[in-house]
Amino acid sequence: MRIRLALVALSMLVASPVLAQSVLTPKDRAAAFRAAGFRFAAGKWSACGDPGTPSYSPGQIETVRDLNGDGRPEAVITEGGTYCFGMTGTGYTIVSKQADGTWKNITGGTGIPNFLATKGVGGWPDIEIGGPGFCFPVERWNGKAYVLNRHQYDGKACRPQM
Repeated sequence: MRIRLALVALSMLVASPVLAQSVLTPKDRAAAFRAAGFRFAAGKWSACGDPGTPSYSPGQIETVRDLNGDGRPEAVITEGGTYCFGMTGTGYTIVSKQADGTWKNITGGTGIPNFLATKGVGGWPDIEIGGPGFCFPVERWNGKAYVLNRHQYDGKACRPQM
């Protein structure tokens, strides 16, 4: 249920003309994928590699928007499949266009990123990492990296079961 809600939220985010503030040129798309560690082969972008399983979906840019308010776009790149990402079935990478025009890998992992209103250093939004279960990690930007800040479910503190 929670995964489905996160996917609906992600699809609304992608479809929103207000949030899709930037359309990437083919050159920027390729640079963003490369910064995220993806390789282009057989007509698709992949970081995990297509294992030939039915659940696999190649890399795609889900969202392009300015996450931290610096006037430059960030891109959320996803890839799917249980072979690579277990029960969650999705991996993500967030890359950011730098002032010099290059792209930089900011963070990534297994799960579905949900950007929250709370913020870390430099205006970067906290990220709730959705997946199976009922208690999700929330990571906060500390100026150098996204690190675990808390766990929550529906905005309320929780303790993950071990």
